[in-house]
Amino acid sequence: MVTASLIRNAYESALTMTAVLLCWAAALWLEGAAGLHTDVLVLAVALTLTLAGTQRTADTRERLTALVLLPVVAGASTLLGHLMAEHYALGAAVFTLGISLPIWIRRFGPAATKAGTLMTLPLVALLVVPGPALPPKAQSSVVSWGWSALIGMLACGCVWLVRTAADRFIPWRPEPAPAPQRNRTGRPSALRPRPSTRMALQMAAAVAAALTLGRLLFDHHWPWMVLTAYVAASGNRGRNDVARKGVERFLGACAGTLLATGVAAAGTTGRTSVVLIFAVLAAALWLRPLNYAYWAAGMTTALALLLGYYGQNTQSLLPTRLEEIAAGAALAVASAWWVLPVVRRRTGPRPATG
Repeated sequence: MVTASLIRNAYESALTMTAVLLCWAAALWLEGAAGLHTDVLVLAVALTLTLAGTQRTADTRERLTALVLLPVVAGASTLLGHLMAEHYALGAAVFTLGISLPIWIRRFGPAATKAGTLMTLPLVALLVVPGPALPPKAQSSVVSWGWSALIGMLACGCVWLVRTAADRFIPWRPEPAPAPQRNRTGRPSALRPRPSTRMALQMAAAVAAALTLGRLLFDHHWPWMVLTAYVAASGNRGRNDVARKGVERFLGACAGTLLATGVAAAGTTGRTSVVLIFAVLAAALWLRPLNYAYWAAGMTTALALLLGYYGQNTQSLLPTRLEEIAAGAALAVASAWWVLPVVRRRTGPRPATG
């Protein structure tokens, strides 16, 4: 079973990385042709990497929804990035609302849940794009919005092209995700407020705290704390689940930190760093279904290599990253435990009463 899982994971990660490289190449050409900033390359990789997982079993309607929604939200996230750079408090409030709203709308069914996932992708990418490492003078907000929207369309096109070609020539479709289980009585949950509302409020509390403390304690390195708080709190299945993911992310980040330190000590720079980034992402995608710690380790290593490529001293920043990751995980766990916790109740029939 483990071998079969690894083979399937390798197939899926190969398709994802093919789409990522295709979109990266297109964005690289755009960067040179239109004189854009290098953040479009990071946005292209981040959007394609995350979109590929959500579109594996998408039908035509879901693909059209992604084509409309993702470019709009990608453009809006760029404007949000400008807002956070100029008015951090206001931008942080908008970001908190934008990251929690997609969770709240899950109450409206599967279509709303999938739309919410698409809305979240550019916001997560905003945390990855290394804004402080870019030139101080950026394009105007309107122009940046348009290019970001175009990158969103490119990500959709590359994912669909690779997936369509794979389904035609290598017809090995992934198994669809299991449908969410309902209680055996068939009745909707009696929990009030609803679980979606509770999870949205928990996410808002964790992200808002991370945005505030991250800026106060770590200045412009705050995205690491926010990203960890988001990852640990997302897909909340209860208190223990959030605690487990927080621990896994921290352990994976520690491993990634050690690996990144070794790479930095070896003096790896330039194009070699880019090749290593893609290699690390491919390995992390392959191993991610086995345990989230692998993905955390891979992302930590890839981001460290990316920032090193942009000229930041990754070795001196690694302890700071670990502190932020630990703090972000702690905030997510605290929010899950004390802000309207989602308690998983027994789903079996109630015992008979006399």
